[in-house]
Formats: sequence, C-alpha cells, structure tokens
Amino acid sequence: MGSKLGLFGKLWRNNFAKPTEDRVLTRHLIEHHVANLLEIGVGTAERAERLLTAASQPIRYVGLDPFESRRPEDPPGISLKEAHQRLGHRAHVQLVPGPVDTTLARVCNHIGTFDLVLVSNGLESRDLERVWFFVRRLVRSSSAVFQQSTDGAWGQLSPEEIDTRSRQVLGRQAA
Repeated sequence: MGSKLGLFGKLWRNNFAKPTEDRVLTRHLIEHHVANLLEIGVGTAERAERLLTAASQPIRYVGLDPFESRRPEDPPGISLKEAHQRLGHRAHVQLVPGPVDTTLARVCNHIGTFDLVLVSNGLESRDLERVWFFVRRLVRSSSAVFQQSTDGAWGQLSPEEIDTRSRQVLGRQAA
C-alpha cells in the first residue's frame, strides 16, 4: 500500500510531474507524512491515484463526490465502482457518493479528523458554501486544507480562513 517510487521517483514526482498544479500537494504529502486524506470532489480520480502512489506510508483516503449523480454541466468524473477499482488497492479507501454538502453533513461525525483536506474546483458553489462548516470540524491545528481555484492552482487555507468561512455559513443559516 505504501509508495514504491523510491528516491528518484519521489524527486521526479515532486519537481517535474504533470500537472504542475498538483506538485504542491505531492510535496506536502511527502514532507508531512500524511496518514489521513479527505478529498472533496474526486472527479476522474487521477489526482488521488498520483497522490496515493507518492505516499511514503499507508493512507486512509476518504473521497466525496457525486459519482453517478453528476449533472451534464458538471466536470467529468468516474463511477463509484470504477473509483473503488482504481483506488482500493492503493490505500484504505472510503468513498461517499452524493452531493458533497449533504454527504459531508451525514458522515462528518463518523470519519474522524484529517491531516490533509483537498477541496476541488469542480464543485457547485452553493454546495461548497456548506462544506466549510463541516471541514472546520474535521481538521486539527496541524492539518492542511488546500482549495483548488478555477484555473486549477491549489492554495493552502489558513485556520483563520476556514473559521471565517464556517462562520459565514452559520450567519446565512441564522438569517
């Protein structure tokens, strides 16, 4: 289940692998020895495959995605069965199908905390708003949360940014 890349494989993956946007995630994964990874928006699962291959230790991977319930206007993705087939041998995998905001609300109290959380840009903005309330409950002070922008680049969010987004969700619900 761990990485079979070796030193040169990790060096290549860390500095020369495509897509270049994902290199920041690979570097973080390798440098911080991530044991628990939550990906909100699995998409085609290619990113998850690359990250799980680069990991230097076994990882618990939880992926939330619409899978078969994708709408025609949504970005491309794979089926739940195909995701299990492609990722299941690379890590301890738990995949949760459905709209990410409601599925995260449903499983939040059962999946524990994560060292690394990835929030894909392929999510509907209204679904994404509610996600932040639950993300705040799934991270520790040492956790890293990355969000993908519309151009594909990944940016790390500070704990303060996550708290602010979580409070904004609560403010909208109270109004």
